[in-house]
Amino acid sequence: MITDTASLAAFCKTLSGTPFITVDTEFMRESTYWPVLCLIQVAGPDDAKAIDALAPGIDLTPLFDLLDDPSILKVFHAARQDLEIFYHLMGHVPAPLFDTQVAAMVCGFGDSVGYQTLIAKLTKAQIDKSSRFTDWSLRPLSDRQITYALSDVTHLRDAYLKLRDKLKANGREDWLDEEMAILNAPETYDPDPHETYRRIKSRGAKPRYLAILREVAAWRELEARKRDQPRNRVLRDEALQEIAHHAPQTVNDLERTRGLGRKMAEGSSGSRLLEAIKKGLEIPDADCPRPQHKPDMPRGLGPVIDLLRVLLKMKCDDGDVAQKLLASASDIELIAAFGEEADVRAMHGWRRELFGNDALELCNGELGFVIKNKRLSLMKPAN
Repeated sequence: MITDTASLAAFCKTLSGTPFITVDTEFMRESTYWPVLCLIQVAGPDDAKAIDALAPGIDLTPLFDLLDDPSILKVFHAARQDLEIFYHLMGHVPAPLFDTQVAAMVCGFGDSVGYQTLIAKLTKAQIDKSSRFTDWSLRPLSDRQITYALSDVTHLRDAYLKLRDKLKANGREDWLDEEMAILNAPETYDPDPHETYRRIKSRGAKPRYLAILREVAAWRELEARKRDQPRNRVLRDEALQEIAHHAPQTVNDLERTRGLGRKMAEGSSGSRLLEAIKKGLEIPDADCPRPQHKPDMPRGLGPVIDLLRVLLKMKCDDGDVAQKLLASASDIELIAAFGEEADVRAMHGWRRELFGNDALELCNGELGFVIKNKRLSLMKPAN
């Protein structure tokens, strides 16, 4: 395990010029807003090291320079949380990227396939996951922990090579590029505080309620970042919902909120919270956010939706692609209801070619199902 800057720089130098590296992290997040990086595992084609991010005095700049090298592909599995860490530390996302979980979905390995399952399918290797829930912040780490951590990047090398070849063989490299755009986008890791209210369930909400909820949720988001605490440690969702519903405007009213209390209501946090409530109350009616209602569906669509689900499963089985990647349940319902006018992902790009066009023809009576030799296929109806 690397525990000093000089050793890290030497290791990163050996990886200079390599076509790809595999990367994984171990972190803790139970009591903080930002993940606490504990360990970084990096492997090149011939070597692998665990880097102790908590080692006294270690400078991770050589690693960041390696992650910034545009000539080296950075391979992760289920990269989103790892990339959030690097985005926070580096100020940007490493590039270029390859996520084996996304690639596996494009290649038909199922929805959000786990690392252990994917490695078993691709390489037949069995990974010991007994150290999965260990406390990575405690030192020293055992040999077993380090071996476990390194297995997350050593097996990933073979998985990447097999997925790369499979993508090239089936001509789906462009499909992967389209899906990777979300992971490359900075807004994925730095959300607008005024959009965080959308995460809070607000069934039957009215515009004024949503305006207040938006402001107090933004306050909580910024407060959580400033304190480096989980959002619910600052104030729970239920308390934000109650505040948005009752719109307290005095300390006495605010302290009645369950889970808040007088000490917080009288303090600086309570003062800023009251300011956020006031701001939500002062937003003009026309500028208040509107509830996101599901469009009214025509009656009798159930059988059509069921047929589209059958088509989706058939296309995913035949095309060797994960259903979750191709179309969502909401996509199916909207296509059934609105056809060509449905503005959903399944009606654009490669998804339309694989599924959307046939879905429209099925809805329009221009395609049907037939069973031959115990297999389902599509047919044009006879005139």
